[in-house]
Amino acid sequence: MSEQEPKIALVTGASRGLGAALSEALASAEWHIVAVARTTGALEELDDRIVAAGGTATLAPMDVANPEAMRSLAGSIGSRWGGLDLWVHAAIHAGPLSPAPHIDGKDWQKALDINLQATRGLIALLEPLLIARKGTAMFFDDPQGGRKFFGNYGATKTGQIALARSWQAETGRTAPRVVIAEPRPMPTATRARFYPGEDRAALTPCREEAARILSLL
Repeated sequence: MSEQEPKIALVTGASRGLGAALSEALASAEWHIVAVARTTGALEELDDRIVAAGGTATLAPMDVANPEAMRSLAGSIGSRWGGLDLWVHAAIHAGPLSPAPHIDGKDWQKALDINLQATRGLIALLEPLLIARKGTAMFFDDPQGGRKFFGNYGATKTGQIALARSWQAETGRTAPRVVIAEPRPMPTATRARFYPGEDRAALTPCREEAARILSLL
């Protein structure tokens, strides 16, 4: 592509952690980032870092669990760029750990909405945009299913990856390419909630892990 037509990467869950690190790494490689997250302030901080490093981004302060917002986002991407080169799906709801019989109903529904329903909806909306540019979709496995106290997160995250693997199998000989990576443990806010008191110095920095994951592309 020419300099006037950069590669377009949509990053859902872009404001913090691995999503933010991947956004910055892609922007530094001259990708234009469409950054989606619910927290406007964190997105603006991400944009400041991207611009300071010479990159460009479009901020989309949206909730991936809002179907109308996601339809609007997909329509805007199609109208402006005609397609997507990369979709990085880092959005996740990691509810509090709990014994299975005591999982809060509202938190369970939120996990279903974000981790499963939103993923299904985004796959349907974004597949035509990825096909248009022979693009790639990237998901992140975190195999916690079946561990004690991880019933909420483990069940919905496992379901999300099962859906992604089905899509991967279905598109094995066609576009889009579907990549499922398993990140190393990183010092993210999510991990801090799951493993309080852990020695965070022993974890892989998000930027280092982002570089490793992008090498898979």
